[in-house]
Parts: sequence; C-alpha cells; structure tokens
Amino acid sequence: MQAWQVHENGEPSEVMRLADVERPTPGDGQVLLKVRAANINFPDVLMCRGHYQVRPPLPFTPGVEICGETEDGRRVIANPALPHGGFAEYAVADAAALLPAPDSLDDAEAAALHIGYQTGWFGLHRRARLEAGETLLVHAAAGGVGSAAVQLGKAAGATVIGVVGGPEKAAAARDLGCDVVIDRRAEDVVGAVKEATGGRGADVIYDPVGGDAYTQSTKVVAFEGRIVVVGFASGTIPSPGLNHALVKNYAILGLHWGLYNTKNPKLVQHCHEQLTEMAARGAVKPLISERVPLGEAAAAVQRVGDGVTTGRVAVLTGGEA
Repeated sequence: MQAWQVHENGEPSEVMRLADVERPTPGDGQVLLKVRAANINFPDVLMCRGHYQVRPPLPFTPGVEICGETEDGRRVIANPALPHGGFAEYAVADAAALLPAPDSLDDAEAAALHIGYQTGWFGLHRRARLEAGETLLVHAAAGGVGSAAVQLGKAAGATVIGVVGGPEKAAAARDLGCDVVIDRRAEDVVGAVKEATGGRGADVIYDPVGGDAYTQSTKVVAFEGRIVVVGFASGTIPSPGLNHALVKNYAILGLHWGLYNTKNPKLVQHCHEQLTEMAARGAVKPLISERVPLGEAAAAVQRVGDGVTTGRVAVLTGGEA
C-alpha cells in the first residue's frame, strides 16, 4: 500500500515521503481500516516537527483522524493508532473506540466531525457550561477547530464573535454564522469586542491560538467569564497572571480532549450521538475547504502548518471522488 512516512523531524513538506509499504498488522483489540478520507489537524504538523506531546517512533505515518471502512463494509470514524496514521491507504485503530460515520455527511465531512467538534463540545458544554444568551468569542474562527466552535456556539443559542486574520477568513466566518466578525489584521480586537458587547466583554472565550490572542482574551473576558485554553497554534504558550484572574473574577479552563478517551469514554460516545443528531438536522456541518488526493498530502499538511487554510483540508484515499 501507499503511505506517507516521516523519517526525521522537520517541516511537513520536507520530511513527509510517499512510499510503498506493507499493510499494518492490527494488534490485540485493533482492527484494520481502509482509509476513505483523512482530515488534517494541527497536531499532524506538530508531530512532523517533533513538537507534539505524543512523539511516535520514527518512521511514522501522520494522520490522527479518519473516516474508514471496516472489513465488513461499515463506514466509521476513528483515530488511527500511531505510528500507522491516516495518510495512507490503510490504518489500524482500536476497535472499542470506533464511531459510526453519520449518514448525513460524506467521507471528508465525517472525518472532520470528530476531534475538532468533540473538542468544541467538551470545551463549551463540559468545561465552560455555555448557556443560551451568553456571548462566545472564538479565536481563529475560520480555522478547523474554530469553525466547529462557532457552529456549536450558534447551536447552543449563544451570540458568537469570531476573530480571524484576513478578509477571506472573515467572509468564511460570516458564512459559518458569526454574529460579529473581527479581522485582527485590520481592527483592534480588544476595542472591537468591547464595542460589540457594550463594554461587558465575552462570557466564554475559546482559544486554540495562545500568544497575543490569550492576552486579548484577558482584556475582554466578562465578569464570571471563562477562557477555555484549547491549544497554541501561534507557537507561544502564555504565562497567565493569576492575580489578574482573581481581580477580574474569571476562570481559566484547560481542555485536553484526548484524556476523555481513557478517563470517560462513555462521554465521548454521548458527544458523538449529540453531534450526529446535530449533523442530521443541519445544525453543524464541517467546513471542508479542500479535498486533495493522497499524493498531495504533504503539501496540504504544510499549508495547514503555515496557517493559510480555511476550515478543514481532507485527504481522499478512496471511495469518494
């Protein structure tokens, strides 16, 4: 089979190589899946660079999120068991963690209705307890993680403010349903949020960026607001001033979605049922900006790493034109 492999750490376009390799052999409790579509996530970029908290042994195949097909023909969503990731014709995954792919979504959309949406659901509902009528601020609102949070926030009845970088991403954020869109390259984010909220600020802030975005969040979080720390796409991990959280009376909430797979897997299943129902009625639909063939995966992963993509980029390996 064909699979992309990383033999040394570095930029994805430089270290990912397409090769003919043997199909992976499932271990105890694992199944072999034919990959139909693999969704590109920022952790794929970080793993190529050697900067992710999970460091699979070299050589490894990146790709942490797929829509695959079982030997008996079922469409499923899975997180491949590294080092045999999803940017390949076949991958292996834990049988107990397979989720049914929603009939309402195609392969690329189904692959994307997992990590980003699960993270959004857990972040907004489990951690921040977002309520209808509250204001939600989403950083990188047109990106893969942010776009999911925007849709979930709207579905929950929140007023959603999206922060983006550039006019194309601003247009995408509006299409996603943001009530207010702020282009950080052209506007003062802090001033624009305060103006949009009448000086009150945002009740919940969803931050997959870190760096300057986190600093902005602390300046616009409302009384009893909650900042959900999801990741650090900026490359800069903030050092929060806890005295500031005390004085302004807000909460800083960390979210590592992957822990729920081992700490509370039933809740992951419950979340998937909620997401499937929302997808069926059109309340959420992954924004797939690009569908690329397997041979173009390395260049696509690099684009995600460079921050120039909107929504999700999917690698198609079969079963869908």
